[in-house]
Amino acid sequence: MLEKIKESISEAENFQAKSIEEVEDFRIKYLGKKGLLNTYFAEFKKVPNDQKKDFGQTVNRLKQVAQEKVDALKEALAIKEEASVYGDLTRPGEPIALGARHPISQVKNQIIEIFSRIGFNVSEGPEIEDDWHNFTALNLPEHHPARDMQDTFFIQTDPDVLLRTHTSSVQVRYMENNTPPIRTISPGRVYRNEAISARSHCFFHQVEGLYIDKDVSFADLKQTLQYFTQALFGKSKIRLRPSYFPFTEPSAEVDVYWGLETETDYKMTKGTGWLEIMGCGMVDPNVLENCGIDPKEYSGFAFGMGIDRIALLLHQISDIRLLSENDIRFLKQFKSVL
Repeated sequence: MLEKIKESISEAENFQAKSIEEVEDFRIKYLGKKGLLNTYFAEFKKVPNDQKKDFGQTVNRLKQVAQEKVDALKEALAIKEEASVYGDLTRPGEPIALGARHPISQVKNQIIEIFSRIGFNVSEGPEIEDDWHNFTALNLPEHHPARDMQDTFFIQTDPDVLLRTHTSSVQVRYMENNTPPIRTISPGRVYRNEAISARSHCFFHQVEGLYIDKDVSFADLKQTLQYFTQALFGKSKIRLRPSYFPFTEPSAEVDVYWGLETETDYKMTKGTGWLEIMGCGMVDPNVLENCGIDPKEYSGFAFGMGIDRIALLLHQISDIRLLSENDIRFLKQFKSVL
């Protein structure tokens, strides 16, 4: 009888199945109520006492082998069935490609970080503005000819509600709610109707800075701009050309000396080596007064630049439209940039 049980053990160990039905048949044959295991247990009474120990151990071995075989086959067949429906779940997963920040966001964060080193905080405001904060408080009263410098999107038919044309409106709100000293930058999206150019869009991104305190001079403005251009571009040689902005007096355009080391440099600077990067000036006393700040006690400077343009310069991007087309092939190039 022992030899017969051992044969059953060997048969159970070598058993293979291609379906759950075959596994169930095997289970019934060995572990069912009328299976071999119960039959062998029934024979236990007839076994001589000196053989009962070996007989019992062998039968228990058969029970263990049969149960482990059933469990293993069921698990293997279940995995195979899942793989046929969902794919092989044991295969390593496809790596998920990490994204990257948009080049405009990267440049904006660089600018914020540079100015934060010298005490500038970040202020934000609404993109839908009123006439006071966008124009009038900035020394642009109604019918002022300088309003024609910006083609404005007005909301519905209300001439007092519009999409902001610059982030200077944020500075007005900040001055209304804070007392000097003020040192803040205002990054954000602005809107202008520039459909006359195929290369332009109806929105772009600006960052504007404002510093107001006692005895602030134009020299402070120049030193701040030199620090900024050195930190961002690695170039500290700048020049300031007289210009006009309604909210600053005197006003200037800021050029940075880019150099003429490559053919691209010649194209970008039109052979001069100089690149215009921003506008700036001393805050007009009327603006300070409109915002509740005494211009006899305080003075300040302001500056503003287009983030999109800075991104083009830093990354040598040839066409501004690439920044808004969301082409994955283009955006993947900026993964290595912080």
